[in-house]
Amino acid sequence: MAMAACGKESKAPEAATPAPAAAPAKASLGIRPNGDTELQIDMSQIHNDDLKKVYQYIDSHIDDHVVNLQKWIQQPSISNTGEGIQESAEMVKGFWDQLGCQQTQVYDVGTTEWGAQGNPVVYAKCDEGAKKTLVIYWMYDTMPISQPDLWKAPPFEGRIVEQPPYKKVLIGRGAINSKGPEMAFWNTVMSIKAVTGKLPVNLIIVAEGDEERMDIGYRKFVKTHPDLFKDADAMYLSGGAGIGGGSEGCVYFELTTSGKLWGRGPTYSNIHGVHKREVDSPAWRHIQMLSTLVSKDGNHVEVPGFYDNIEPLKKVEEDKLKEMGSKFNLKVAAENIGVARFISDDPNTVVHMARYGTSFNLDGIWGGNMFPGGSGAILPNEITSKHNIRYVPNQNGMDIVAKTRKYLDSEGYSDVKIHVVGDVPWAKMRYDTDIAHSVEKAFDAFGIKYQQPIESDASILGGYWPAYLFAGDPINIPIASGAANAGGGAHAANEYYVIEGAGKTYGMAGSEKSIATVLYNFAGLNGQANVADAKSDM
Repeated sequence: MAMAACGKESKAPEAATPAPAAAPAKASLGIRPNGDTELQIDMSQIHNDDLKKVYQYIDSHIDDHVVNLQKWIQQPSISNTGEGIQESAEMVKGFWDQLGCQQTQVYDVGTTEWGAQGNPVVYAKCDEGAKKTLVIYWMYDTMPISQPDLWKAPPFEGRIVEQPPYKKVLIGRGAINSKGPEMAFWNTVMSIKAVTGKLPVNLIIVAEGDEERMDIGYRKFVKTHPDLFKDADAMYLSGGAGIGGGSEGCVYFELTTSGKLWGRGPTYSNIHGVHKREVDSPAWRHIQMLSTLVSKDGNHVEVPGFYDNIEPLKKVEEDKLKEMGSKFNLKVAAENIGVARFISDDPNTVVHMARYGTSFNLDGIWGGNMFPGGSGAILPNEITSKHNIRYVPNQNGMDIVAKTRKYLDSEGYSDVKIHVVGDVPWAKMRYDTDIAHSVEKAFDAFGIKYQQPIESDASILGGYWPAYLFAGDPINIPIASGAANAGGGAHAANEYYVIEGAGKTYGMAGSEKSIATVLYNFAGLNGQANVADAKSDM
């Protein structure tokens, strides 16, 4: 940014030649690296001089780093519709080309096992001559925009707005899930390269465009190309301010009722709604079918055997959930996710349900007249509902599908079609590893309070993501996530990423510094990590 000269004003001689016009100053967003964050990095825990220089570089280039995120947000990448997917894959490849990775490629994965075409997977390998190699997982796809009128700024603009307590957040689809955290990672490694000329670790990047479609293309890619990850020591995700790695399971399917398969109602297309007086309705039949799947309050699944095989939590896991429940504020948590209240009024119960529970959700339903407002009499010939089922050890997603099929048949709904979109099995993870301790050590230096992970046993106690492919089959390496990212509204209107932090929350600059610290910790360049990763122990 151009600097203006300061000093006493003087009058130039009348005959003086006019000075050439100054070049226009570079546009500035005016981002304050520290914002209103009360936390400070404990520099006594930062022992590497290069890392300190990286911090300074991040602060001085934070405007450019935010612009990088804006540009990525401005490129739609909606996997459910295909909008911008191909362009986004090439854009992600370009990121790693800019970093100087020796190998970058966009893979066409072809048709997946669920029958759908998988979206491209971007793979990159960056050999920095380092002792350790990290796999970096990214998703470049986002959810669609289902309620555009609720957004305070266009979802693909990347507008920066004030949102108390933050002076600056970036609004946009994918802002927190997951382009913001991922761009913070890319900005970080670009900063390290600019300061030192090389990274402290080698990188293998795998970026999928199907996370919002049950990772169908990613699943095929990793299972087909395990050799591309043979040199990896661990996997890292620059997620939120908590240490994660394990994952619950999730199976996703569609239920469809049609007049053709039922043998009643319209059989070919929608017909005029006037005919409901003398014609059966597949739509009403579908609603009645759905009502048999759950209790009246929608919170207990009636499918026989649905709750079978659930592995009880170990005492150490129960104790961890009780510890979390003792600090859980129901009112604040409900406000943060935009709900009126939780199913239970007991914090311990809510935490237990959130971190180790099952569910059978109705994600959406469509058929017939889907136009907002007005009227238009339609008797649909077909109606479809979408469902995601969250499950835990030792449940099996396809077993749940089979039980649902058997139950529908027994209730007289054998004509209702089940189409499996995809299945992501659960995965346990151990945290007594170099990569997990590297995240812990970074959080300690940044003063970030976090739930201590369970170290004595493998556990899931986390949300959903496709951890299973790197947690046993076909690849078995330690996994950990965690960085000083902050934001909210994932899958909702006004999704945001915190640019300038406030209070106990860091902004984007703090996030990038935390990621750099994790990388240097893992490389053993900021004081040795606590243990040696052993792949055979996983």
